[in-house]
Amino acid sequence: MCGIAGIFSADRVDATLLARMAGAIAHRGPDDQGIWTDEGAGIGFAHRRLSIVDLSPHGHQPMQSADGRFVICYNGEIYNHAEIRGQLEQLGEVPHGGWRGHSDTEVLLQAIVAWGLEPAIARCVGMFAIALWDRKERLLHLVRDRFGEKPLYYGWSGRDFVFASELK
Repeated sequence: MCGIAGIFSADRVDATLLARMAGAIAHRGPDDQGIWTDEGAGIGFAHRRLSIVDLSPHGHQPMQSADGRFVICYNGEIYNHAEIRGQLEQLGEVPHGGWRGHSDTEVLLQAIVAWGLEPAIARCVGMFAIALWDRKERLLHLVRDRFGEKPLYYGWSGRDFVFASELK
């Protein structure tokens, strides 16, 4: 199932608050959890993982792209990730240093690096809710699959933009 949460703040990001947000959705992902923050940008992600694809630590999230530009926090599954990985390999668009693991998250990140966000998402067959931070452009993207199968709630709490897989 997995769960994601995050804050985009006009002030500083509180890692303790992110940990509490992750704790509130712990039932969505009992296998692993992760917190990532960029204090200078005022953004932070929290992730709870239910390991389905690539059960190793190489599927840990939030995950940073090999080039360091993107950070993703993702709930869902890309059913055709092996096909997309093959396309990337044929084009020579393998992450610098090679693939870390076999997760659909890593393939999705590399597809975004190679083709851009919208073209990469257009190639994905699956169900997903994604928070993607572009460190170069300093942009937060929230993305859902075409049918909206995976939940993604968002709104304002004072001056902070918050989002999560569940309202609590």
